[in-house]
Amino acid sequence: MIVQSENVSLQKYNTFGIDVYASHFFSYTHIDELQEYLKRDFKAESSFFILGGGSNVLFLDNYKGTIIHPNNKGISIIAQDDTTVRVKVGAGEIWDDFVAWAVTHELYGIENLSLIPGSVGAAAVQNIGAYGVEVGSVIFEVHTIDMFTLQTHKFSHKQCAFEYRNSIFKQAHMKHHIITDVCFELNKKGSCCISYGSLQQTVLSLGEISLHNVRKAVIEVRNQKLPNPNEIGNAGSFFTNPIVSKDVFNKIQQKYPDIVWYAAPDNMVKIAAGWLIDKLGLKGFSLGLAQVHSKQALVLINKGGASGRDIQKLAEYIQDKVFNETGIELKPEVIYI
Repeated sequence: MIVQSENVSLQKYNTFGIDVYASHFFSYTHIDELQEYLKRDFKAESSFFILGGGSNVLFLDNYKGTIIHPNNKGISIIAQDDTTVRVKVGAGEIWDDFVAWAVTHELYGIENLSLIPGSVGAAAVQNIGAYGVEVGSVIFEVHTIDMFTLQTHKFSHKQCAFEYRNSIFKQAHMKHHIITDVCFELNKKGSCCISYGSLQQTVLSLGEISLHNVRKAVIEVRNQKLPNPNEIGNAGSFFTNPIVSKDVFNKIQQKYPDIVWYAAPDNMVKIAAGWLIDKLGLKGFSLGLAQVHSKQALVLINKGGASGRDIQKLAEYIQDKVFNETGIELKPEVIYI
């Protein structure tokens, strides 16, 4: 039996812990439940939003529409050879549970993405990344269902158009596609990527460079810097790292010689947004119940009882401050709803 709930609190469905309500809410654990539900006429009656783990959204108001919450799980090996394993994962699978599964099975490719909150489907949409690795690099196919035609589709790696914190699934014309499964190609053998930031030092402190120690190190570093969303409302990195031309970067570097930066494709430069915010003295800064985290300036937190508008005001204050001082426009990684 397909059940749609009315006037549902979304507080436990978003990691900021914003207490807003959805007019309609539908969660499914099997694709046939989704297909049956999509035969209804709700799509013509109201707006809709596909909400995974809620780790990359900021609700500004009650949602006057339908929230569709994928909760279909499952990890299965669909093909393998001497060097690689192809794995199909349900979109509702918890991302870090999948990373733990991969490391337990000695499969390389996503260990650097340990402890990132959210679901597998949302990971593909956002092209999550950390410590020099992006998930798009190991995704070979994404399966969707068109909520209007009920047809299923398979998007190849190329069709997914993965870019820095971006994919085809974030584009407006793809809004009606619901991701049902994500397919990964992981490696049976590989070298660990530990050159980013302080990761190498932490890995070596644990002993040998190994798949398991990389995961342990990433978890250790993240726990030191990032608040647990189960304890303090947050969505991880709130802003993307700005990517600028070398000419723009050189001008900024003249003013801030110690600026933290990384080489980016096409002869561009990626600047650490957290460093910029910290450099301007905003680490720990509060506006009401919204605050810049005291250990990581890229993270905005809900001190308790903050509204989505409170978080938004703090974000806009930071954006104005950074732009006025550096000319750089910070863009939210978090989606405003």
